[in-house]
Amino acid sequence: MGGQVLVTLGHGYSAAALARRLLPQGWRVIGATRDTAKAAHLAAEGVEPLLWPGDLAAKLAEASHVLLSMAPDAAGDPVLAAHRALFDRPLPGLRWLGYLSTTGVYGDHGGGWVDEDTPLTPGTERGWRRVAAEADWQVLAARHGHPLHIFRLAGIYGPGRGPFRKVQEGTARRVVKPGLYFSRIHVDDIGLVLEASIRRPAPGAVYNVCDDAPSPPQEVLCRVAELLGLPLPPEVPISDAAMTPLARSFHEESKRVRNDRMKAELGVRLAYPTYREGLAALMAEVRPTTPETP
Repeated sequence: MGGQVLVTLGHGYSAAALARRLLPQGWRVIGATRDTAKAAHLAAEGVEPLLWPGDLAAKLAEASHVLLSMAPDAAGDPVLAAHRALFDRPLPGLRWLGYLSTTGVYGDHGGGWVDEDTPLTPGTERGWRRVAAEADWQVLAARHGHPLHIFRLAGIYGPGRGPFRKVQEGTARRVVKPGLYFSRIHVDDIGLVLEASIRRPAPGAVYNVCDDAPSPPQEVLCRVAELLGLPLPPEVPISDAAMTPLARSFHEESKRVRNDRMKAELGVRLAYPTYREGLAALMAEVRPTTPETP
């Protein structure tokens, strides 16, 4: 797979996971960012920085693969808002186009199961923006034959994004809402899935990207406390929980997300099939191993 060029727009947590898999294979990776300090960090990691919006036309001309990971805002998809003309045309050199969406497009299902064929009925403005962005890219793909793949990501966790610190500091609370289920995915498994899609492109495909164990959020905190050997965080009914409006909106939607298509069509075997394996792997981050005293 060497000699190929991936352009990531922009180069965040999930895109970096894919880059870590491709760079050792000889890929050239160009990552877009608005942050000059982050641009220097990307360069140190072997990623060629592109200060957004920059000269995307030149980079797109070199790209064999493009990953879209910028969240839409009130003006729509940021890439299309800044560079629609670059994509509203044939791109014969493009072999794969990936769009990172969210399982939030399904809305609330009262803890029931959803798959890629479930109607999109989000309950938040944020979710509707994702639905609109997906549709916008699908229209362009249909018009020009772009090899578009949509990935609906569940809640992302991984290094630097685990719940350990709050449990250690005693500030974590088990917010309890009967029937509430979340689906999750370790960031390294996002990179695994994206690479698998690049190896097995199926233009027009939509994949849910999540692990095998949707579960209530308090179960995760219980497992963290168990791993740390600490008391369980206190339970708080959701009606009494202090949360930001964004956090509360996540707790208003309950669903269990199926990943059968991802595994069957891409041949994916997750490194962290449940949050249990994922949290255990993150223990090295919060409790480094120290040599025994002779």
